[in-house]
Amino acid sequence: MTEAYDFRRIEEKWQRIWTDREVFTVQEDAVKTKYYCLEMYPYPSGRIHMGHVRNYSIVDVIARFKIMKGYNVLHPIGWDAFGMPAENAAIEQGVHPRKWTLDNIENMKSQLKKLGLSYDWTREVNTCLPDYYKWNQWIFLKLYEKGLAFRKESVVNWCPHCQTVLANEQVINDLCWRCDSSVGFKKMEQWYLKITDYAQELLDGLDQLQKWPEHVLTMQKNWIGRSTGAQVTFPLAELEGGIEVFTTRIDTIYGATFMVLSPEHPLTDRLVTEAADREKIRSWITKRSADLNQRSEPGELEKEGIDTGKKAINPFTQQEMPVWVANYVLMEYGTGAIMAVPAHDQRDFEFAQKYGLVIQEVIVPTEETPEEKRTGLFEAYGTVVNSGPFSGLKSQEAMTQMAAYAQEKKFGWEQTLYRLRDWGISRQRYWGTPIPVIYCDSCGVVAVPYDDLPVTLPEEVEFRGEEGSPLETSESFVNTTCPQCQGEARRETDTMDTFFDSSWYYFRYCSPQAMELPFLSEPVRHWMPVNIYVGGVEHAILHLIYARFFCKILRDLGLTEIDEPFPHYLPQGMVIKDGVKMSKSKGNVVDPDEMIAQYGSDALRLFMLFASPPEKEFDWDDKGIEGTYRFLNRLWRFFQKNTDVFAPSDEIPADSTAESPAPLLVKMHQTIKKVTDDIEKRYHLNTAVSSLMEFFNQLKKDSEALKTDPVGRRLMREAMGTLLLLLSPFAPFLSEELRERMGFESLASLSAWPEADAALAREEKVTIVVQVNGKIRDRFEAPRDLPEDQVKQKALELKR
Repeated sequence: MTEAYDFRRIEEKWQRIWTDREVFTVQEDAVKTKYYCLEMYPYPSGRIHMGHVRNYSIVDVIARFKIMKGYNVLHPIGWDAFGMPAENAAIEQGVHPRKWTLDNIENMKSQLKKLGLSYDWTREVNTCLPDYYKWNQWIFLKLYEKGLAFRKESVVNWCPHCQTVLANEQVINDLCWRCDSSVGFKKMEQWYLKITDYAQELLDGLDQLQKWPEHVLTMQKNWIGRSTGAQVTFPLAELEGGIEVFTTRIDTIYGATFMVLSPEHPLTDRLVTEAADREKIRSWITKRSADLNQRSEPGELEKEGIDTGKKAINPFTQQEMPVWVANYVLMEYGTGAIMAVPAHDQRDFEFAQKYGLVIQEVIVPTEETPEEKRTGLFEAYGTVVNSGPFSGLKSQEAMTQMAAYAQEKKFGWEQTLYRLRDWGISRQRYWGTPIPVIYCDSCGVVAVPYDDLPVTLPEEVEFRGEEGSPLETSESFVNTTCPQCQGEARRETDTMDTFFDSSWYYFRYCSPQAMELPFLSEPVRHWMPVNIYVGGVEHAILHLIYARFFCKILRDLGLTEIDEPFPHYLPQGMVIKDGVKMSKSKGNVVDPDEMIAQYGSDALRLFMLFASPPEKEFDWDDKGIEGTYRFLNRLWRFFQKNTDVFAPSDEIPADSTAESPAPLLVKMHQTIKKVTDDIEKRYHLNTAVSSLMEFFNQLKKDSEALKTDPVGRRLMREAMGTLLLLLSPFAPFLSEELRERMGFESLASLSAWPEADAALAREEKVTIVVQVNGKIRDRFEAPRDLPEDQVKQKALELKR
């Protein structure tokens, strides 16, 4: 009888062997070329989901391939273990966040091991343990010493559901990135990191990232938001001082007909004297979630303003301009004041129309003559008109000359500003890294001494879901002694944003047992930078900009020499089911454990890799995994049918001189080249799997003729051995099992990757695979040198 494909027994066996032999444990090696292969580490929510399976399967193929190619591969894993869900579980279920998190980690670790992922588990990191977050605190203190960590009062994003502050990057379409609640604003004292000091370097560094997708680079550039322009001072009429504005369009300054201050501008209180107006301004500030929403499009905001009754003087025209306070001007951008040019700015135009303010046109399209009068709004560059000696100039030339004039007359200067804001890291919650600061009535703000680190989280706290940090309920934590004067003092009860943890974890993997520093210089010098980093594009701003920032500050602290941590970033697409992203909230989650129990890990991995290119969205389809499961069963049954050919006892005469049948040999070398290129050059793992299936089909088709001849039997054995090596990164369990049955002593995981014979691999005709949205629709043969436009034409003529 043919032995059944018992994937459960096979997968348990090989997972045990890999663990016992420490197959994927790695050390620095001066001889081999290093390859640091990394995926974004998971949050321990309790169960892995299909997004994890897809991401980690992609990276595992790359890691296993590189091992077989002879590289010294670092492929680590850890846990992004702090965060709100653990605290919510404490409130809702009465489970302490530490227990909830550690229990989840054990469960998820078991799930990941079932998938056969090539992790070096000796390098596992857990950000919620003191041996990790001690170094968060150490880094914070170093930044505090350099003035890069500081405290200030400001208006912050506030999530009423999570009861915590959010960074700007954590607000998506006015909603909390974590819970989708509407985000408001609140005035609070917070701890910040001065990421703005690195704005230009973060922008310049993008030029080094040649292996990042263009749309991700664009997202980073837009978030940093470099603007070049001029800073101009508008003197106040009949009052001391002036109003400074930053403008990128000084060419429109002759069209500035009024000034507008943000409600929080320092001059607002001085210029607004009416009690009713003051009350209205206070109302705007307290209701910023509705009235001063920095994330709304201009057209979405009902603009309101108050005329202060005061005047400013346009330094170019010497004309007086009314000064207003309005809800659409933000203190967070520029100087918190603008010169309003209603003829050439949409927001100013709407405001001027509402309040009957002067609209003065000073820019016209270049194709129009200055005499042709325009009405309405024109925001583009053009020809300057009605602008004294600058009339007739093109916008760019006018900006240069006007900025030079302002500099000469000492009321303006060239300026560069950034949209990027300093990173607020204070969070009003328990489950995070305690900020290592003490407040003393005599000494003020005092840093915790390095020798006293880590400041650990107390176990006894109350989780009530109320405003304020649960740490405030622990008297033993809050009440302490000032390290300077030994007097009574209190600890900071805010904890750090969890993005602090994930901004440097990739360094810790290089030396996770380091005791004297966050990481050791020699291992970091060996492994960094990361060779390929894979993770969701949703982290293109949230995480990647912070990680790049941390790399630079750690460099400036003397801990590393590199400037950019991730020269190659590969964003994987989301897993979609029923037309939407697979998620618990949508009720469309497919449990990986159920799929593994029914089909096995190899079938699940193979399906996730075969169904779509890594960067594309992936539509879950139960029939798809059934298809990859059938393929593995066919391979198993074919092997069983031909064990006499594949078994190690099969002796082939050494002096056989018969010619090898050419088609299978050619197909084998073509497949080696195709799969190698698909993994190494293009990351088209789906077409690599397709090629393996085609190679197996040819082997099966030719087998009846081949096994009648000793040389043919030898070719069958060579082809099967090669197929299993090529399949090993994709379906490692079955590959190991069948190669062992063939008598190979070395593990497939540690065997050398096959090399293609260039002459045999070259085809006069090639198979063109036609895909639509990542799904294979058809294929056709074409001459190797057929021009691309003709290839496309043939593809478009196919009925499917």
